[in-house]
Amino acid sequence: MTQSALQMISLAQGLADGQCPTAKNARFCVNDLIHWRDPRKSGVVFGLSMLLLLSLAAFSIISVVSYLLLVMLSIGITFRIYHFIVQAVQKCTEEHPFKPLLEMDVSIPPEISSRYVDATLTFIKQGLRLFLVEDLMESLKLAVVMWMFTYVGAIFNGTTILILADILLFAIPPLSENKTQIYPYIDIARAEARSILAKLQEKIPKLQEKFPRIMKRFKTEEKLQGATESQPEDK
Repeated sequence: MTQSALQMISLAQGLADGQCPTAKNARFCVNDLIHWRDPRKSGVVFGLSMLLLLSLAAFSIISVVSYLLLVMLSIGITFRIYHFIVQAVQKCTEEHPFKPLLEMDVSIPPEISSRYVDATLTFIKQGLRLFLVEDLMESLKLAVVMWMFTYVGAIFNGTTILILADILLFAIPPLSENKTQIYPYIDIARAEARSILAKLQEKIPKLQEKFPRIMKRFKTEEKLQGATESQPEDK
Protein backbone atom coordinates (compact mmCIF):
# COMPACT_ATOMS: atom_id res chain seq x y z
CA MET A 1 0.00 0.00 0.00
CA THR A 2 2.85 2.35 0.81
CA GLN A 3 4.41 1.86 -2.63
CA SER A 4 1.13 2.61 -4.41
CA ALA A 5 0.63 5.66 -2.23
CA LEU A 6 4.15 6.87 -2.99
CA GLN A 7 3.49 6.40 -6.71
CA MET A 8 0.31 8.42 -6.37
CA ILE A 9 2.17 11.16 -4.52
CA SER A 10 4.97 11.23 -7.09
CA LEU A 11 2.38 11.43 -9.87
CA ALA A 12 0.69 14.29 -8.08
CA GLN A 13 4.02 16.05 -7.67
CA GLY A 14 4.70 15.64 -11.36
CA LEU A 15 1.34 17.13 -12.17
CA ALA A 16 1.92 19.95 -9.72
CA ASP A 17 5.32 20.62 -11.32
CA GLY A 18 3.59 21.03 -14.66
CA GLN A 19 4.14 17.84 -16.62
CA CYS A 20 0.62 18.02 -18.09
CA PRO A 21 -0.73 21.42 -17.08
CA THR A 22 -2.22 22.45 -20.41
CA ALA A 23 -4.62 20.87 -22.83
CA LYS A 24 -1.85 20.48 -25.42
CA ASN A 25 0.36 18.51 -23.05
CA ALA A 26 -2.66 16.54 -21.87
CA ARG A 27 -3.16 15.43 -25.49
CA PHE A 28 0.42 14.17 -25.53
CA CYS A 29 -0.21 12.28 -22.29
CA VAL A 30 -3.30 10.61 -23.77
CA ASN A 31 -1.35 9.89 -26.96
CA ASP A 32 1.34 8.15 -24.92
CA LEU A 33 -1.29 6.10 -23.11
CA ILE A 34 -3.08 4.81 -26.21
CA HIS A 35 0.23 4.10 -27.98
CA TRP A 36 1.47 2.10 -24.96
CA ARG A 37 4.65 4.14 -24.46
CA ASP A 38 4.61 2.97 -20.83
CA PRO A 39 2.91 -0.46 -20.81
CA ARG A 40 2.32 -0.36 -17.05
CA LYS A 41 0.40 2.91 -17.09
CA SER A 42 -1.49 2.03 -20.28
CA GLY A 43 -2.40 -1.38 -18.87
CA VAL A 44 -3.68 0.15 -15.63
CA VAL A 45 -5.76 2.76 -17.48
CA PHE A 46 -7.14 0.21 -19.95
CA GLY A 47 -7.93 -2.29 -17.20
CA LEU A 48 -9.67 0.29 -15.00
CA SER A 49 -11.68 1.68 -17.92
CA MET A 50 -12.78 -1.80 -18.98
CA LEU A 51 -13.66 -2.70 -15.37
CA LEU A 52 -15.74 0.47 -15.07
CA LEU A 53 -17.58 -0.14 -18.36
CA LEU A 54 -18.24 -3.80 -17.57
CA SER A 55 -19.54 -2.77 -14.14
CA LEU A 56 -21.87 -0.26 -15.79
CA ALA A 57 -23.07 -3.00 -18.13
CA ALA A 58 -23.86 -5.33 -15.23
CA PHE A 59 -25.06 -2.89 -12.56
CA SER A 60 -26.79 0.47 -12.36
CA ILE A 61 -24.75 3.64 -12.54
CA ILE A 62 -25.80 4.61 -9.00
CA SER A 63 -24.41 1.35 -7.58
CA VAL A 64 -21.19 1.62 -9.58
CA VAL A 65 -20.55 5.23 -8.50
CA SER A 66 -21.39 4.44 -4.88
CA TYR A 67 -19.06 1.43 -4.71
CA LEU A 68 -16.31 3.35 -6.50
CA LEU A 69 -16.49 6.23 -4.03
CA LEU A 70 -16.59 3.77 -1.12
CA VAL A 71 -13.44 2.05 -2.38
CA MET A 72 -11.65 5.39 -2.79
CA LEU A 73 -12.71 6.49 0.70
CA SER A 74 -11.62 3.16 2.19
CA ILE A 75 -8.18 3.39 0.60
CA GLY A 76 -7.72 7.00 1.69
CA ILE A 77 -8.90 6.43 5.28
CA THR A 78 -6.85 3.24 5.63
CA PHE A 79 -3.67 4.90 4.41
CA ARG A 80 -4.31 7.95 6.61
CA ILE A 81 -4.71 5.75 9.71
CA TYR A 82 -1.63 3.73 8.78
CA HIS A 83 0.41 6.90 8.37
CA PHE A 84 -0.86 8.20 11.74
CA ILE A 85 0.12 4.94 13.49
CA VAL A 86 3.60 5.02 11.95
CA GLN A 87 4.07 8.58 13.15
CA ALA A 88 2.90 7.63 16.66
CA VAL A 89 5.24 4.63 16.83
CA GLN A 90 8.26 6.51 15.46
CA LYS A 91 7.34 9.63 17.47
CA CYS A 92 7.88 11.93 14.53
CA THR A 93 5.81 14.60 12.88
CA GLU A 94 5.51 14.56 9.11
CA GLU A 95 3.33 16.43 6.70
CA HIS A 96 0.05 15.10 5.42
CA PRO A 97 0.64 12.10 3.09
CA PHE A 98 -1.71 13.56 0.49
CA LYS A 99 -0.38 17.10 0.74
CA PRO A 100 0.77 17.24 -2.93
CA LEU A 101 -2.73 16.23 -4.03
CA LEU A 102 -4.36 18.74 -1.70
CA GLU A 103 -2.14 21.55 -2.92
CA MET A 104 -2.39 20.65 -6.60
CA ASP A 105 -3.64 23.46 -8.78
CA VAL A 106 -6.89 22.38 -10.42
CA SER A 107 -7.87 25.75 -11.81
CA ILE A 108 -8.62 26.06 -15.53
CA PRO A 109 -6.85 28.84 -17.45
CA PRO A 110 -9.25 31.51 -18.75
CA GLU A 111 -8.30 30.98 -22.41
CA ILE A 112 -9.05 27.24 -22.19
CA SER A 113 -12.36 27.76 -20.39
CA SER A 114 -13.44 30.42 -22.88
CA ARG A 115 -12.48 28.14 -25.77
CA TYR A 116 -14.61 25.27 -24.46
CA VAL A 117 -17.50 27.60 -23.63
CA ASP A 118 -17.43 28.98 -27.18
CA ALA A 119 -17.33 25.47 -28.63
CA THR A 120 -20.30 24.44 -26.46
CA LEU A 121 -22.32 27.49 -27.49
CA THR A 122 -21.52 26.83 -31.15
CA PHE A 123 -22.68 23.23 -30.77
CA ILE A 124 -25.94 24.34 -29.11
CA LYS A 125 -26.54 26.93 -31.82
CA GLN A 126 -25.96 24.34 -34.56
CA GLY A 127 -28.37 21.96 -32.84
CA LEU A 128 -31.05 24.62 -32.65
CA ARG A 129 -30.60 25.34 -36.36
CA LEU A 130 -31.12 21.65 -37.16
CA PHE A 131 -34.10 21.02 -34.90
CA LEU A 132 -35.81 24.29 -35.79
CA VAL A 133 -35.38 23.38 -39.50
CA GLU A 134 -33.48 26.43 -40.69
CA ASP A 135 -32.18 24.33 -43.58
CA LEU A 136 -34.60 21.58 -44.64
CA MET A 137 -31.97 19.36 -46.29
CA GLU A 138 -29.67 19.44 -43.27
CA SER A 139 -32.57 18.55 -40.95
CA LEU A 140 -33.58 15.69 -43.27
CA LYS A 141 -29.99 14.38 -43.21
CA LEU A 142 -30.07 14.43 -39.41
CA ALA A 143 -33.40 12.59 -39.45
CA VAL A 144 -31.93 9.88 -41.71
CA VAL A 145 -28.88 9.50 -39.44
CA MET A 146 -31.09 9.22 -36.34
CA TRP A 147 -33.25 6.64 -38.13
CA MET A 148 -30.14 4.58 -38.89
CA PHE A 149 -29.06 4.84 -35.25
CA THR A 150 -32.37 3.25 -34.22
CA TYR A 151 -31.18 0.05 -35.92
CA VAL A 152 -27.80 0.36 -34.22
CA GLY A 153 -29.57 0.80 -30.88
CA ALA A 154 -31.62 -2.32 -31.52
CA ILE A 155 -28.40 -4.34 -31.81
CA PHE A 156 -26.10 -2.56 -29.34
CA ASN A 157 -26.69 -0.49 -26.26
CA GLY A 158 -24.59 2.50 -25.26
CA THR A 159 -22.38 0.57 -22.84
CA THR A 160 -21.53 -2.05 -25.47
CA ILE A 161 -20.54 0.66 -27.94
CA LEU A 162 -18.34 2.30 -25.29
CA ILE A 163 -16.66 -1.05 -24.54
CA LEU A 164 -15.93 -1.61 -28.23
CA ALA A 165 -14.66 1.97 -28.56
CA ASP A 166 -12.36 1.50 -25.55
CA ILE A 167 -10.92 -1.71 -27.00
CA LEU A 168 -10.37 -0.11 -30.42
CA LEU A 169 -8.86 3.02 -28.83
CA PHE A 170 -6.13 0.98 -27.13
CA ALA A 171 -5.72 -1.62 -29.91
CA ILE A 172 -5.59 0.30 -33.20
CA PRO A 173 -2.77 2.83 -32.46
CA PRO A 174 -0.10 0.21 -31.55
CA LEU A 175 -1.19 -1.96 -34.47
CA SER A 176 -0.89 0.96 -36.89
CA GLU A 177 2.60 1.73 -35.59
CA ASN A 178 3.80 -1.87 -35.99
CA LYS A 179 2.50 -2.50 -39.51
CA THR A 180 5.81 -3.86 -40.80
CA GLN A 181 5.94 -6.42 -37.98
CA ILE A 182 2.29 -7.43 -38.24
CA TYR A 183 1.98 -7.77 -42.03
CA PRO A 184 4.10 -10.98 -42.27
CA TYR A 185 1.77 -12.69 -39.76
CA ILE A 186 -1.26 -11.45 -41.72
CA ASP A 187 0.22 -12.95 -44.89
CA ILE A 188 0.74 -16.27 -43.09
CA ALA A 189 -2.88 -16.23 -41.89
CA ARG A 190 -4.09 -15.46 -45.42
CA ALA A 191 -2.03 -18.32 -46.85
CA GLU A 192 -3.46 -20.74 -44.27
CA ALA A 193 -6.99 -19.54 -45.03
CA ARG A 194 -6.44 -20.02 -48.76
CA SER A 195 -5.11 -23.54 -48.25
CA ILE A 196 -8.13 -24.44 -46.08
CA LEU A 197 -10.51 -23.04 -48.70
CA ALA A 198 -8.73 -24.99 -51.42
CA LYS A 199 -9.10 -28.22 -49.43
CA LEU A 200 -12.79 -27.50 -48.87
CA GLN A 201 -13.33 -26.85 -52.58
CA GLU A 202 -11.70 -30.19 -53.35
CA LYS A 203 -14.04 -31.98 -50.93
CA ILE A 204 -17.24 -30.19 -51.99
CA PRO A 205 -17.65 -32.10 -55.34
CA LYS A 206 -17.23 -35.39 -53.50
CA LEU A 207 -19.88 -34.34 -51.01
CA GLN A 208 -22.18 -33.34 -53.84
CA GLU A 209 -21.72 -36.78 -55.39
CA LYS A 210 -22.51 -38.49 -52.11
CA PHE A 211 -25.47 -36.27 -51.28
CA PRO A 212 -27.93 -37.76 -53.91
CA ARG A 213 -27.14 -41.29 -52.71
CA ILE A 214 -27.94 -40.26 -49.14
CA MET A 215 -31.22 -38.68 -50.29
CA LYS A 216 -32.17 -41.89 -52.19
CA ARG A 217 -31.49 -43.99 -49.11
CA PHE A 218 -33.59 -41.60 -47.02
CA LYS A 219 -36.52 -41.85 -49.47
CA THR A 220 -36.38 -45.66 -49.63
CA GLU A 221 -36.36 -45.83 -45.81
CA GLU A 222 -39.43 -43.58 -45.74
CA LYS A 223 -41.24 -45.86 -48.24
CA LEU A 224 -40.41 -48.93 -46.18
CA GLN A 225 -41.69 -47.28 -43.00
CA GLY A 226 -44.91 -46.26 -44.79
CA ALA A 227 -45.42 -49.81 -46.06
CA THR A 228 -44.93 -51.32 -42.60
CA GLU A 229 -47.40 -48.86 -41.08
CA SER A 230 -50.07 -49.56 -43.75
CA GLN A 231 -49.92 -53.37 -43.35
CA PRO A 232 -51.77 -53.59 -39.97
CA GLU A 233 -54.49 -51.27 -41.29
CA ASP A 234 -55.13 -53.51 -44.35
CA LYS A 235 -55.49 -56.55 -42.10
